[in-house]
Amino acid sequence: MAFQEILMRIGGMGRYQIIHVILLSLPVFMLASHNLLQNFTAAIPKHRCKLNDSWEDGNFTGIWVETFIPVESNGKPSRCFRYTSPQFHVPNVTSSSNTSDAEKEPCIDGWVYDDSEYSSTIITQWDLVCSHRRMRQLAQSIYMSGVLVGSIIFGGLSDKFGRRPLHIWSNLQMFVSGICASVAPNYILYCVFRFLTGASLSGIVLNSYSLIVEWIPTESRAFTSTATGYCYTMGQLVLVGLAYLIQDWRMLQLAASIPFFIYFLYSWWLPESSRWLVLTGKYEQAIKDLKKVARINGKTEEVEKLTVEVLKYDMKREINAACKANYTVLDLIRTPVVRRISICISCTWFSTSFAYYGLAMDLQKFGFSIYIIQVIFGSVDIPAKFFSFFVMTYIGRRVLQVSTLILAGAAILVNIFLPGDYHTARFAMVVFGKGCLAAAFNCVFLFTGELYPTVIRQTGMGLGTMMARLGGIVAPLVQMTADYYHHLPLIIFSLCAILSGVATSLLPETLGVPLPETIQDVERTDHKDKGTKSAEEMALKNTEYDTINGKS
Repeated sequence: MAFQEILMRIGGMGRYQIIHVILLSLPVFMLASHNLLQNFTAAIPKHRCKLNDSWEDGNFTGIWVETFIPVESNGKPSRCFRYTSPQFHVPNVTSSSNTSDAEKEPCIDGWVYDDSEYSSTIITQWDLVCSHRRMRQLAQSIYMSGVLVGSIIFGGLSDKFGRRPLHIWSNLQMFVSGICASVAPNYILYCVFRFLTGASLSGIVLNSYSLIVEWIPTESRAFTSTATGYCYTMGQLVLVGLAYLIQDWRMLQLAASIPFFIYFLYSWWLPESSRWLVLTGKYEQAIKDLKKVARINGKTEEVEKLTVEVLKYDMKREINAACKANYTVLDLIRTPVVRRISICISCTWFSTSFAYYGLAMDLQKFGFSIYIIQVIFGSVDIPAKFFSFFVMTYIGRRVLQVSTLILAGAAILVNIFLPGDYHTARFAMVVFGKGCLAAAFNCVFLFTGELYPTVIRQTGMGLGTMMARLGGIVAPLVQMTADYYHHLPLIIFSLCAILSGVATSLLPETLGVPLPETIQDVERTDHKDKGTKSAEEMALKNTEYDTINGKS
């Protein structure tokens, strides 16, 4: 708790904090590009079977195409079959009655693609259509698996080795793996490099948000979290512009990856979290960074006052509690309050990501221009996050998290009962649901960072983002259930969001509460709020915690 007072003495939300937030927010612009990149790099163009060499002229349509390509029951040319011989007697038919006996075969010679909208995608590169169409969704699930693995690895490593070195490494890994994905010679290597790209994204997200939260005063955390969220929103619009200008998937992948080299270079200037340095016994480095921040904020009179002795005195209780323990991932479930937080926050992260990517990763299904749809999907985040900022600031984090999840689930559920030809109404409900989920995402990053204490904050953030990535992995696979029942994906997405909203209501409110430094802070604050435990009972509880884990 005392670190909040130190922050205020060296300038609060001063010049350094503003620069700090801006520099850490810039990479978020391009994170949106990588998360939603497959909407464009894996877009499915119109396609048909390639004809025999003697008949193929390279045109997507034509007289020979009409005689070789069957017409399906919906009146559209088949994408996956062709006649074994030309059917000259039935050109331009819209019924299969006269051709039902004609022999058909799969596209054994490959496919021809309509390049009027997409000059090149991974679909056209490796023929991920017809019997191979599920490999498109598999590629996105592999990417999300990388994000999942990254959240597990980087979450624990950041609490052990610090936020700064992992943040620097993640930017470099994002740059290198993104470049390699753009030149991948085959589908397997493409998926490998996309997996590594996803892992590095987790490292950037985890450490960026923790570095922001741990250097920002309590009253400014909602604003900075919302500002960072807006960077992701604008990043979605940046992606649309890039995809419109660069229609070759390799060049688009390259353009989304190059900026991370710039982020890697300037990330060396950013200091480590002084909260983490103090609680891990690195007092000299913490004093050095605090003095640097004080000078940048114009608080020169505080520079001489900052000493190791003063720092140890101000944070004596937090240091003593941290020094007695060797924290591991098991501390996320060891004590009752933190256990409840971990279970509920896991549900929140999973369902928010699950429903969000379930809606945002298959934009072609709406039948409109994918560029227009992506602009609308990105733009709805602007009012959603503006609304979320005011609710987080003046009403509370828990209220916002619960209401947005339940409203999002309800909006998705409504689409099940709307007639299929109500395209505008259906699209409006999906956009509203996506806006609610954007507000929920904006809140959950801040909410999670405020719920967990400094000693296990990165581990807790890692758990949350791990569950989010698990939701991102499952979402493309759930889309496939539409083959069995058209509305089944919507039912699953909506019920998951609603149920997690109910679970989130069990979390404590963090509005105006200083960041907890130790697990005991979290346990003590929760009981104090409930008024159910006496001081003696809490002291006994803390003693039992230390005794059980051999930390006393």
